[in-house]
Amino acid sequence: MTQGVGSGTQLPATDYCPGVTAVHVRVPAKVNLSLRVGPVRPDNFHDVTTIFHAISLTDDVTVSEGTQGSGRTLSITGSSSSGVPADDSNLAAQAARALATHAGLPDPDVVIDIVKSIPVAGGMAGGSANAAAALIACRRLWRLDVSDAALREIAAAVGSDVVFALVGGTARGTGRGEMVTPVLAAGDLHWVIALSEGELSTPRVYAEWDRLVESGHVSVGGDDAPLLAALRTGEPRDIGPLLVNDLQSAALSLRPSLHAVLEVGAELGALGGIVSGSGPTCAFLASGRDAAIALAAEMAGTGVARAVRYATGPTVGARIIA
Repeated sequence: MTQGVGSGTQLPATDYCPGVTAVHVRVPAKVNLSLRVGPVRPDNFHDVTTIFHAISLTDDVTVSEGTQGSGRTLSITGSSSSGVPADDSNLAAQAARALATHAGLPDPDVVIDIVKSIPVAGGMAGGSANAAAALIACRRLWRLDVSDAALREIAAAVGSDVVFALVGGTARGTGRGEMVTPVLAAGDLHWVIALSEGELSTPRVYAEWDRLVESGHVSVGGDDAPLLAALRTGEPRDIGPLLVNDLQSAALSLRPSLHAVLEVGAELGALGGIVSGSGPTCAFLASGRDAAIALAAEMAGTGVARAVRYATGPTVGARIIA
C-alpha cells in the first residue's frame, strides 16, 4: 500500500500500524517549468511564482527506530550521495526534529537511511525531497495523529520546496514557494535530465541574480497564463517553448559551460530546454517516450553532461512504500 499527502486528505492515527519499526518512503525530484523571481523580502528570501512539476527521478528514505540515546543517525548512499551532510544540518534530520517538536515528543532516536538519485545542489530540490520523506516516515513510525494540513505547515518551516515534495504532481508555488496549489495538467510529459559536474549553491545563484538585476542585465516579470493553458491541453509542442527560468541567466553566468548543454539539447531536437531551479541540472522536454529515449542516448554520446537520465512527469509526491 502506498500513502502520501493528498490535497485536503488526512491520515488519522487509526490508519497507522502498531509495532512498525521502520518506514520506507519514495519521493520525487522537481523541475520548475516556470520560475519567476521577485525582489528580496525583509526576511532575505525572494518572492517567487513558480510552476513545480514532479518527475520520476526519486530518492528513497527509510526511517527506523534507533537505540536509546543515539539521537538522529543518518546514512547517505546512492549515485548522488557525495557531499550530502550526514549530521543535523541535513534537511531530513531537521524535518524529523521539527515534527517531534510539533508533537511534543523528546528529541527522537531514529536512523535515517537516504538512497540518493536526485542530484545534490542540482536545482531539483533533493534535500527538500528528503525532508518531505522524513516527515511522512516519522509520522507513520511514531503513530502521530497529525493532519496533512499541519504536516504542510511544518514542511514550510523546514524549507521552501518541502511542501511541494509532499504534494507532487504539477502545482503553482508562491511566497517562497511554500504556498502550493494544484495546477490542471493533462497527460504525461517526457524529459531528458542532463546532470552536470559539480554543484551550484542556491544562495549564490540568487545573489548573482540580484547582481544582474541591479546592473540592468536582466529584467523581471512575466505572465504564466500561456504555459498554464498549454498544460491544460497537455501538448508538449506547445509547452516546450514556454519553459522559463529567471534564475537561468544567473546560473549561466556562474557556470558558462551550461550554454553548451542547452545548445546541444536544442540541436538534437528537444522541444524546450531549461536550467532546473538554481541549476546546474538541465531538463529537456521531448515529444514522447521514444523521442526522449533517443534524445537521451544522443546527448549522452556528446559528453556535455556527467550523466543523462530519462524521466516522466507528473508523478505523485512523497509516498510510503513499506
